[in-house]
This record gives sequence, structure tokens and C-alpha cells, in this order.
Amino acid sequence: MDGAVSPPQSALPQAELDRITDDLVMQFKTVFDPEIPVDVYELGLIYKVDINDEGFVDIEMTLTAPGCPVAGEMPGWVETAARKVSGVTGAKVNLVFEPPWTPARMSDEAKLELNML
Repeated sequence: MDGAVSPPQSALPQAELDRITDDLVMQFKTVFDPEIPVDVYELGLIYKVDINDEGFVDIEMTLTAPGCPVAGEMPGWVETAARKVSGVTGAKVNLVFEPPWTPARMSDEAKLELNML
């Protein structure tokens, strides 16, 4: 955010939002693409996460390739991981392909793991 617009006030305290966000990241890091030894978070497959006032989490994610063999399963894995976080009342993953994923979205940790640094 560029600071020009104030974020909407949330019914959840900022400290709780921060904790849920941190816990979601930890859970996303438990979900691995079976063809790549790196988790979906470090691969940059998680594009957007919104947490509403009731604790429901909307997640936008992509795949490394549209023809990914686990395309039908991986969103469920991510939803299941998100639901494990205390304070999350539910989760829904929306699979998107815009913008397309590229290796540039990977973290340095992922690039190091895959010997791409």
C-alpha cells in the first residue's frame, strides 16, 4: 500500500491479524509441490491472502504450470493448511493464472534450495 489510503478498520485486533498471518505463512510452508522440493510459499505460488473480520481466509494462488499433475489437489492442501491456524474459521483457495508464475517469484531460500543462485 502506498500510504495514501487508510486500511479499513478490522474487528480483529492488529496483533491478532499479525499472529494469524504469521501462522498462515508457517502452515503454507508445510505444503510442497511434489515435483519440486520447495514449499508453495517459498516458490511464490501464494499470490494473495485476505482475512475477513470473522476469520475466514480467501487465498489466491497459482501453480508452476497450468498442466501441473496436482492442480486438482494442491488448492485443497493449501486450504487444509490454512484451516489449521487458530482463529481461522474457514478458508477458500482460488486458483489463478494471471499473472503467470515465473521463477522470479521464488524467494532466495527457494532459489538456494534449487541451486538457482
